[in-house]
Amino acid sequence: MIKQKFLNLIRKYSSNEDYNLECWIEIEDNYLSKSRHYHNLEHLDNMISELSKIQSEVNDLDCLLFAIYYHDIIYKPTKSDNEHQSALRFENRIAKTSFNKLSKCIAQIEATKEHKLSDDNDTNILLDLDLSVLGKSTEEYKKYSENIRKEYRIYPDFMYKKGRKKVLKSILELDSIYKTDYFKQLYEKQAKKNLTLELNQFLKAKPK
Repeated sequence: MIKQKFLNLIRKYSSNEDYNLECWIEIEDNYLSKSRHYHNLEHLDNMISELSKIQSEVNDLDCLLFAIYYHDIIYKPTKSDNEHQSALRFENRIAKTSFNKLSKCIAQIEATKEHKLSDDNDTNILLDLDLSVLGKSTEEYKKYSENIRKEYRIYPDFMYKKGRKKVLKSILELDSIYKTDYFKQLYEKQAKKNLTLELNQFLKAKPK
């Protein structure tokens, strides 16, 4: 589904089928990297599935879809500029089509780095889609957190736990995890429960 959806999207702005397929293959190859356990095609599929619930509130669907497909195309746990590099890859690829809202889409991709409340409604929707997994069932969240750990397996436990606790605390300290009313009502309560549970497990764990 996500392959066809992307091809249908890019075909609006490019009649070069070889190039369109080349763009998809690049997306697929990156998200299917063996080093990815969470930031993969399943993550994209989930975001697009969640989008269907709030699509009527989106102002520029094509721009938002491009941002979804490209927001994690570059993902290296040891790097801090993944979002910027992903935005550059998007620009390089889609500049060769007739799509003319590159700067808007680039800003959306870049926004996934800090997840700050935006003046742009579509950006807030993108950020909520990106974090929707936090509000899923306890079992789904557990799988997510385990997969994140696998992506950071290069780091020993003491380093990972220190960084992860910092991330969890920073999210829990936000007035609201989600930016849109829809996702606040749908996932906020469960997300806080899931994050608190994971944080407490770290806090209770005895140092080795």
